[in-house]
Amino acid sequence: MIVVAGESLVDLVPSGDDRLAAHCGGGPFNTARALARLGQRVEFLGSVSDDRFGVRLRKALTDDGVGVEAVVDTRLPTTLAIAALGSDGAAHYRFYTAGTAAAALTPADALAALPEPLDALVGGSLGLMLEPLVDAILALLETDAAATALTVLDPNVRPSLISERSLYLDRLQRALRRSDVLKASQEDLAWLEPDLGPEAAARKLMQTGPAVALVTRGADGALVVWGDDAVAVPSPPVEVVDTIGAGDAFTAGFLARWLHDGFGRAQLSDGEAVVEAAEFACLVASKTCERAGADPPRITL
Repeated sequence: MIVVAGESLVDLVPSGDDRLAAHCGGGPFNTARALARLGQRVEFLGSVSDDRFGVRLRKALTDDGVGVEAVVDTRLPTTLAIAALGSDGAAHYRFYTAGTAAAALTPADALAALPEPLDALVGGSLGLMLEPLVDAILALLETDAAATALTVLDPNVRPSLISERSLYLDRLQRALRRSDVLKASQEDLAWLEPDLGPEAAARKLMQTGPAVALVTRGADGALVVWGDDAVAVPSPPVEVVDTIGAGDAFTAGFLARWLHDGFGRAQLSDGEAVVEAAEFACLVASKTCERAGADPPRITL
């Protein structure tokens, strides 16, 4: 059982003629769908609205085979993100979060919804930035169930949502202490450790807890950091439509391959196995870039 905890939302993406196309999204939501499409048993744990967008989000989960028993219902409106696409397909977001569903998950509701036993727990993203959601994610990471599971943290830094840098970094350090794998983009690391390069920044964050860091680098693939080693993994060439959800698909690809091969936290010292899983993750992420919005591929492991 994999549990992915955090936000679901709707991405409003320009589609021409000043129109906005609505796509289901949110980092953890995307990761859960990608895991299910890769044949994994996964539950999404988050707060979902009963409005029209919320109904659509829930349907997208169930259509892909994601369990929704851990979903917490709310009457608050669905969280929105307006995406602006660059010439390279990269997305930049403006979020509308105040008084919305994604932020509303409380620690009590999260702990009550958490299924056990767990093989893996994935968290991070807006779950390290929005209240009370941040307290819920930290509470989940600090449970006994998470202590025996493989825990993956994806900060997915959104500076526009971080009003107090020191508070955010304190929360990140608390989450890192309970994490086995850190997945971060090179943009995340540049904001977190502006004076360091990607590998050095990853290693500094790993001092708190994670045994492995997976640094995504867009079209250049990923950098895998563990022990005293670091290996660059290339990304397959694709025609990019946009990059929405690519990082989330990468997380799902790594975790799906890792668990499919029968591995857990004890095998994270096996660099060759970690690199092989990261290679598959790059494939999954690249396939996601070929389609509009967060639309991860279905690949048989």
